[in-house]
Amino acid sequence: MRRLALAVLPPLVAACAGAWNPEPARRAALAYEVRIVRDGYGVPSIYGTRDADIAFGVAYANAEDDFPTIQEILATSRARAGALMGRSGAPLDYAMHLLRVRETVEARARRDLDAPTWALLEGYAAGLNAYAADHPGELTGVVRDLLPVVPEDIVAGFVLRSPFFYGFDQVLARLLGGRPIPGTWDDKGSNAFAVAPARSGDGVTRLLSNSHQPWTGPVAWYELRVHSREGLHFAGATFPGSPIPFLGHNATLGWTNTVNKPDLVDVYRLRLDPRDPARYWFDGRWHVLERRRVWLKVRMGPLLLPVPRTIEHSVHGPVVRNDSGVFALRYAGQGDVRQVMQYYRLAKARTWDEWRAAMRLQAVPATNFVYADATGRIAYVYNGLFPRRAPGAERERIRRGDTSAVVWTGVVPFDSVPQVVDPPSGYLFNANNHPFFATAAADNLSPDAVPAWMGVERTAMTNRALRAFALLDTVPRIGRDALLRAKFDVRYQLDRGWPARAIAAIRAADTTRGGAVAEARRLLLAWNGEVRRGEPAAALGALVMWEWVRPWLAREADPPADSVLADAAAWLLATHGSLTPPLDRVLAVERGGTSAPLDGGTDLLRAFYGPRGRDGRVRGAGGDSFVMLVEWGPDGVVRSESMQPFGAAIGRPASPHYADQVAPFAAGRWKPVPWDTLGPARAARP
Repeated sequence: MRRLALAVLPPLVAACAGAWNPEPARRAALAYEVRIVRDGYGVPSIYGTRDADIAFGVAYANAEDDFPTIQEILATSRARAGALMGRSGAPLDYAMHLLRVRETVEARARRDLDAPTWALLEGYAAGLNAYAADHPGELTGVVRDLLPVVPEDIVAGFVLRSPFFYGFDQVLARLLGGRPIPGTWDDKGSNAFAVAPARSGDGVTRLLSNSHQPWTGPVAWYELRVHSREGLHFAGATFPGSPIPFLGHNATLGWTNTVNKPDLVDVYRLRLDPRDPARYWFDGRWHVLERRRVWLKVRMGPLLLPVPRTIEHSVHGPVVRNDSGVFALRYAGQGDVRQVMQYYRLAKARTWDEWRAAMRLQAVPATNFVYADATGRIAYVYNGLFPRRAPGAERERIRRGDTSAVVWTGVVPFDSVPQVVDPPSGYLFNANNHPFFATAAADNLSPDAVPAWMGVERTAMTNRALRAFALLDTVPRIGRDALLRAKFDVRYQLDRGWPARAIAAIRAADTTRGGAVAEARRLLLAWNGEVRRGEPAAALGALVMWEWVRPWLAREADPPADSVLADAAAWLLATHGSLTPPLDRVLAVERGGTSAPLDGGTDLLRAFYGPRGRDGRVRGAGGDSFVMLVEWGPDGVVRSESMQPFGAAIGRPASPHYADQVAPFAAGRWKPVPWDTLGPARAARP
């Protein structure tokens, strides 16, 4: 009872005391001049005198549209996700402590971030505080106790999530013997295309950004445009919690990203002292593990319960214990807090040389970049902070933890990472495939030029990449229409890759008992591979292919074909009474009472992911999210269009912009992106 009282009393006391005073936030807001103008879809254009004003406006606009997610991110940055979200948030709090996120940020952020970046962060924090002061009724008790927001909170969000994008969370989950950390996205994907004017046929340089993210939550795209008198002019999208866009374009250049999965995590087995399990052997002597006790605060109904955990570190990095031993981890970007500074410099770059100078910071530890600019240059960078490992180290899944000889310290410089610049073929693509398949065969990187110890992917191949190559390489001119045909393609390449394995397994499936399984097999063997309305087997094919993609993403064995066929057939018959229901009765984009049918599916260029419902509907939860087509004509002037699955006010069910993009998104219909000149700023919040 004493422990329970200690857990419950602090939040009650804080709630009664009203510790946060909003008046300083209101006074601080007067230092920022910002104007937020929304288009017909509610997408904000944010104008300011300084870049810091822009950051203030980004925070305020995003809070207007999705304050619940902003609060979730703030709670996570203070290791209070469990207090806000309950058991699902506790693993994020554990990761915050294990990776020493707050300690790293407190020690390094003010030292390593330059003054313009710090001013940007201060502006963003001031914008969130101003919104909280203006709307106190929207605050949860947990977040109210954490206010005011400070710049370190924003940096902490970057530091925590950066390694998750290249798979650190999956390595950690395997060591812990559990599921991936909630809040991460298992179906990491995206498509990216760039076409040079010599190949486009009309003198236009095109960049097509087609990121695949969940449609709600901390890593759902938020579309915006920013215009500052200090030179921050950018149209694109960002994640909640960021003061600047992560992808899109300015007047002269642009880029987009796709997730890559290089091997950037090393696991070391520690040799412990049998007489003292707190000591480990390293370089000829015993060392003491750094240990501390933390209490995860986890909400269980009305109570806030403390859950104890012991956090340990060795000279390698964070330490995890399981039934197989004690393991230390070392990962790319460990201890770096400059991610936000690199994205800021990328957004302000105006030339290829300035953009590359920003990339040389190497603060973004992974993700592919596909680039294009007004001069007609295109480029693909398999970006990664590659450890300088000893040759042959890649053959050891778990390395010795008793010697510094196998502990890397240096990294490969940016100019030596795999990249393709201005290929003679005139086009580039990436769809989460390995970097040696990015354009025409003659222009691809050679695997022999990249040492194995770097950990670069060599076998990863998606259906999307196979289809992109098949559609782009075979046409003499990749104009707008050809590029969009590729982007909206809904066909599986049934003769190659994992789809070919799936069809081979279906062909070999035992269906001698007949019935629905035999009929499902017959339909799929006659299927053309398209998940399109009007194709009889489209719904069945979409369900079956999804069951092959999931283990493929997890690098597990293919599923048994007869079981997959039986499961898909049973669900369709139970919910539709047919193995061939019309696709528009199965796949749907739904939000706030608005529904629209959609062609597409998992690992298709028109990507679509979602859970099955008891009513026979698969409602989209992720896949194609923010999509943007950027074009620089022969006159050098930029024009762009975009689409989003739901609406700008993603967290506001009462807003007219909660679901107003559902229908155009499902139909593949673009909306124009206003590219405004810098307008006058005034000291006013919306």
